[in-house]
Amino acid sequence: MQRRSLLKALAVLPLFSRFAASATTAVAQPIQRVRPGEPGWPGPAEWAKLSESVGGRLIKVQSPFEVCVPDAGSSACADLFQNLGDPFYIDDSVALTQTLGWIGAWTSEPSAYAVLAQNSADVAAAVNFAREHNVRLVVKGGGHSYIGCSNAPDSLLIWTRPNMRTVKLDDSFVPWGAEGLIAPETAVHVGAGAIWIDAYNAVTTVAGRYVQGGGCTTVGVAGLVQGGGFGSFSKGFGTAAANLLEAEVVTADGTVRIANAVRNPDLFWALKGGGGGTFGVVTRLTLRTHDLPAYFGAVDATITATSDAAYLTLVGQVVSFYRANLLNPHWGEQIHFQPGRKISVTMVFQGLDQAQAEQTWAPLFDWIMGRPADYTLANQIVGAIPARDYWNAAVLGKVPGLIVPDDLPGAPPYYYCWAGDAEQAGEVLHAYQSTWLSQRLLDPERQPALVDALVRASQIWGVSLHCNKGLAGAPQNALDWTADTSMNPAVLDSFALAIAAAGEGPAYPGIAGHEPDVAQGQRDAATVAAAMAPLKALAEQPASYVSETDFFEDDWQTSFWGDHYARLRQVKERYDPGALFSVHHGVGADPFLEVNDG
Repeated sequence: MQRRSLLKALAVLPLFSRFAASATTAVAQPIQRVRPGEPGWPGPAEWAKLSESVGGRLIKVQSPFEVCVPDAGSSACADLFQNLGDPFYIDDSVALTQTLGWIGAWTSEPSAYAVLAQNSADVAAAVNFAREHNVRLVVKGGGHSYIGCSNAPDSLLIWTRPNMRTVKLDDSFVPWGAEGLIAPETAVHVGAGAIWIDAYNAVTTVAGRYVQGGGCTTVGVAGLVQGGGFGSFSKGFGTAAANLLEAEVVTADGTVRIANAVRNPDLFWALKGGGGGTFGVVTRLTLRTHDLPAYFGAVDATITATSDAAYLTLVGQVVSFYRANLLNPHWGEQIHFQPGRKISVTMVFQGLDQAQAEQTWAPLFDWIMGRPADYTLANQIVGAIPARDYWNAAVLGKVPGLIVPDDLPGAPPYYYCWAGDAEQAGEVLHAYQSTWLSQRLLDPERQPALVDALVRASQIWGVSLHCNKGLAGAPQNALDWTADTSMNPAVLDSFALAIAAAGEGPAYPGIAGHEPDVAQGQRDAATVAAAMAPLKALAEQPASYVSETDFFEDDWQTSFWGDHYARLRQVKERYDPGALFSVHHGVGADPFLEVNDG
């Protein structure tokens, strides 16, 4: 399954960050955190005291790139760059993030110290230390933030990944304080350090149920939920945030709080899509589980048109086919519109068997094959498997080229990533833009404008419609759950999220022979912007997904949260008035303007 095929190998970037400020906060002054060597930076005795308070789980962090300086041609340096293509190697490193940076924006740099948190008490100790000493604080689970929110130099890192991975099912969960108010339902309790393959293995492969999570197996559960959280089957079950029932979170005052529909409900709402690392440190999540469909499956195909006129007709046919056959809870993932008059399909389905999936696609495939002078159809695959095996490494490993197992020492036998996702490890982005597309664009009278925009975009650069990253066509319960999150309400009306991106890697600046191509990155950024312009012009107002977006997004408050932003600011001011938790383009960043100058 080739996911996010627009993201090929990616590379690294400059040594500075540019953080946009809200036009309404021109008089705001940055909050300055103390840096190593400056007056006020904690001394050895103070760090030792923090270490004692967290059971010795404080470490001083070193950059793994030190093995490349001064000898970038050493075998140790070559081994490092080889390992940077392994997402599990990155996952296991306190000093690395899955994306190594973004040209013109940020570079992944290690924190000065890290607490390898084992419980909420460790997290509270780190939060209190950072607040009392005015030290920059960063939170990392899976470390998949494209815009660098899970790292900052000269900071104290709270790292949940190593010691907070517990996954436990619950057959009759009622949120704390809601006894008699909310009916029990099946759920799963997940530690903040778990990645989605931990959850899928426990919930689906072992227990035979379903939990709505991310498509990439190595993404952190907590970060995905806080960003909103799309997975392959979001049209059937809602976003990951929509399925959050309760969270344990440490807020900026060091208090461990329970947030659910009746306890701290404003904080609970903010955590469901308001952005990771913004309102506190989530230490545990409880997520709704669902009955498992009988089958999951995939459809792959590549269609090439022989002329511009035929391509225009093909794009129109695909859009009409999508509206009639795929705008429903069964279908998710991607349709790619590419230069060279090509459309590739990498879609998945749930709740259908193979015969039903084949029947769904037959009208389009028959139409194409009936016009051999205009189109070729290649790589056509329709397949279904028992849903319980969809994340079962023992079964998937029998299919050549489908997954990449984690072969690091001590790795759980169920750990793997999709082969198409492995390319993202160690990437450095040149550009990444997204925009939600309203279902109204599928109306017959508006389809020509959508078709024209897709054709013009794909003549410039590849553009992908992520059909699972819009809730139009979802069942009412999924819509209702998602409406009760802090995500941009545009997600409810959208049939897809359009994404275009570029990059290279693994690479890192200052390492001879491994440096990113800055000039090419700048050219790619301009080209991606030109390709996305026709699609963005279709929107009535900016609407982009906070977890998959442009670092330089204009009017990001409206783009990410729409009319929810004002309410999110109120929550931020209540639970973190001093902006201890500060991330790029995070809620409340507009008056504080803290810069990650890594």
